[in-house]
Amino acid sequence: MLTRRILACLDVRDGRVVKGVRFAGHRDMGDVVDLARRHRDAGADELVLYDIAASPRGTCADPAWVARVARAIDIPFCVAGGIRTVAQARTLLNAGADKVSVNTPALERPALIGELAEAFGSQCVVVGVDSRRDADGEWRVRSHAGDPAAMRALPRRTLDWIAEAQALGAGEIVLNCMDSDGTRDGFDLVQLRAARAVCAIPLVASGGAGRAAHFAAAFRDADADAALAAGALHDGSLDLRELKRALAESGLPVRLS
Repeated sequence: MLTRRILACLDVRDGRVVKGVRFAGHRDMGDVVDLARRHRDAGADELVLYDIAASPRGTCADPAWVARVARAIDIPFCVAGGIRTVAQARTLLNAGADKVSVNTPALERPALIGELAEAFGSQCVVVGVDSRRDADGEWRVRSHAGDPAAMRALPRRTLDWIAEAQALGAGEIVLNCMDSDGTRDGFDLVQLRAARAVCAIPLVASGGAGRAAHFAAAFRDADADAALAAGALHDGSLDLRELKRALAESGLPVRLS
């Protein structure tokens, strides 16, 4: 079994980390550099930094705070938020990001995924998928999820979009199960297993992390390559070192710092 990664997610607005529940009611958690350094020191394998205001504002993630983070930490990190062109992605990678993630702009113009993969290699291209189960039982994607007022429900089925993004050149999928986001009741294993069945590239579980058992289930029951946590890490209710120790003791391969 390959080593499973633990990712710390920071939702960023104007250089500050914020956290909400089900993508709403965001509260300030502190400066992005301070939080990034804290999670690095605690043993996070990677960071995912989402500029949640970028797409709703029609802008791109700010390379200024990306560069600040790059100077402060020495673990890989991915940046997302309003990336619509190869030039914008290049600016963020040059500022120090190791990967870029696209979501709403890729839904609006799927060819963007292939353009980024051709320019930087698939290993640099992550596609974020914000997904919610509709009344008919189907999972469908949402765009502009960083702002509840701007969020849009799309007719595109989540599993279809994951397959398409992979075919276009994505190197990794982060599946944000929005109905579980911020609840700390566990990852949506049913949806993750369905995604795993159509996803041959690394799959990251997102939404609902609260305890070590939730991570173990995502790895064992849904075969996720990595799992992501945010609020439970920010407020200290989930300790990364204890989490990794518990996973290792249960037989799961993780990197221990």
